[in-house]
Amino acid sequence: MASAPGRTPRRLAIAALALVALAGCGDENAETPAACLAGSSAYLDALRVAPEPVLLEGSTPISDCVPADQDAAELGQAGEQMITTATQLNAEARRDPSGKATVQLGYLIGAVQQGAAEGGGIHADLLRRLDAAARFNQGGKQLPASFERALGRGYAAGQETG
Repeated sequence: MASAPGRTPRRLAIAALALVALAGCGDENAETPAACLAGSSAYLDALRVAPEPVLLEGSTPISDCVPADQDAAELGQAGEQMITTATQLNAEARRDPSGKATVQLGYLIGAVQQGAAEGGGIHADLLRRLDAAARFNQGGKQLPASFERALGRGYAAGQETG
């Protein structure tokens, strides 16, 4: 089908303007702090002080790792480190359900949820995956009440100071 004279250049101009507008939207993404993109060992090291306030690289609260307008790639990168951290802490927590690792795990979840509260739905999948990693138990068995209590202590601290 042939287009009317003069319409094709107009359509190209409109398409170009739309692309420029979309590219401009990408510039509005909040930058994820570099400390949040470090490996899971950085999270594990920082979480050692939980339930006291936890700072990545000595200055970045975990809640700052999930800004509202976060770039999806940076969310994926930071989220991967958080999930790895939660998985490692869960393995320790299953061995000692009322121990330090369970409190640290709760702190991580509380801090991420605190930071994600303003982000709307962009962080919903990360929160779901963190919770699944935290509550994993071989064979799907329920974790003991001591696990829930320690997780809750850490979670409350993460919500408050995370």
